[in-house]
Amino acid sequence: MQQKTMTGEVSETSVQGWTRRDTTWMLSLFGTAVGAGILFLPINAGMGGFWPLVMMAIIIGPMTYLAHRGLSRFVCSSSKPGSDITHVVEEHFGIGAGKAITILYFFAIYPIVLIYGVGITNTVDSFIVNQLGMASPPRWLLSGGLILAMMAVMVSGEKLMLKVTQFLVYPLVAILVFMSIYLIPSWKTDALMQVPEAGDFLGTVWLTIPVLVFAFNHSPAVSQFSVALKREHGGNASRKADVILRNTSMMLVGFVMLFVFSCVLSLSPAQLAESKELNLPILSYLANVHASGFVSYFGPIIAVIAIVSSFFGHYMGATEGMKGIITKQLRSSNKEVSEKKVDKFILGFMFFTIWAVAVINPSILGMIEALGGPIIAAILYLMPMYAVYKVPALRAYRGRISNFIVITGGVLAMTAILFGMMS
Repeated sequence: MQQKTMTGEVSETSVQGWTRRDTTWMLSLFGTAVGAGILFLPINAGMGGFWPLVMMAIIIGPMTYLAHRGLSRFVCSSSKPGSDITHVVEEHFGIGAGKAITILYFFAIYPIVLIYGVGITNTVDSFIVNQLGMASPPRWLLSGGLILAMMAVMVSGEKLMLKVTQFLVYPLVAILVFMSIYLIPSWKTDALMQVPEAGDFLGTVWLTIPVLVFAFNHSPAVSQFSVALKREHGGNASRKADVILRNTSMMLVGFVMLFVFSCVLSLSPAQLAESKELNLPILSYLANVHASGFVSYFGPIIAVIAIVSSFFGHYMGATEGMKGIITKQLRSSNKEVSEKKVDKFILGFMFFTIWAVAVINPSILGMIEALGGPIIAAILYLMPMYAVYKVPALRAYRGRISNFIVITGGVLAMTAILFGMMS
């Protein structure tokens, strides 16, 4: 329960104990990340073999928690109430740098929103053709209807979005665990016998780090999450955020990696490569090749739930970034900012661009490797660490081992594409 001191600050009691609101935020953050984790990670991570996957499971937990904690602390460091990431960047780094980082933040998230437009269209289309035995509907019509439905929830407001996400995540977690266990009888243990050489082992892990960063990324929701906590908990917001982010990371690693291991052991490297070639989420591919009726029907349903829950968080971050870019440009040109006009423009821009990319159907994993992972690493891993050593409000966090872990993870994610080009 919140209590205020005589100075009006929120007291220590506001961060004690776990509340229902904390659970709602944890599920929302989990839902933002889990889409990519269960849809695309098994394909790329699994193609490198079982033992590199074990290494990935060990390192991704600390990387995910520490990076998101750093971003949340950065947002909470603002001296101005209600400041989201775009405002905090300008406050700490100035107008010019603020514009540049806001643009980078937008382009870190926007491609992911496009990816989910492609993903949900392919998943539903595959379900209609392979499970329902019907003819494939016109792609422009199917994609437009699906994207419109997802955006309608976002337009309805934060409260409805959080309620829908919470409603979706509970069955998602339950079916995900059941699916992971259900696949155990079809595990192929010969993958355990194949141990790559040290160079190949480390190279596989390095090349997969951008997809790992992408798969466990819930940074698009962290800005609004941190703003909400600061509003509720005042100066104790960072400590409250630490607890929620730690629990979210543990939940993500536990459920997602269990599912990834189960998928990888159930399919051969050739099948994983075929799934990548078909541009299908792993669950849709499993539904098409698995003899079980349960997998055939529940696989695509889980995929749709995962995409929708993840779309919400990423859409929230992308619109936040775009709004920051537009309002900063208008103010620097001494033009009046009309919130309603800006919101309408963003709504139209997001719908038509997501729709267009969904119709074009580019390679999802290609977009993740080339755009998603490296740009997310710059914003999520490196920018908050740079702020720690430049911003006086974050001075207390300097000289910690956790900073080194985050910086190393960010550099590896950004350089993996160069390593892939050379190898």
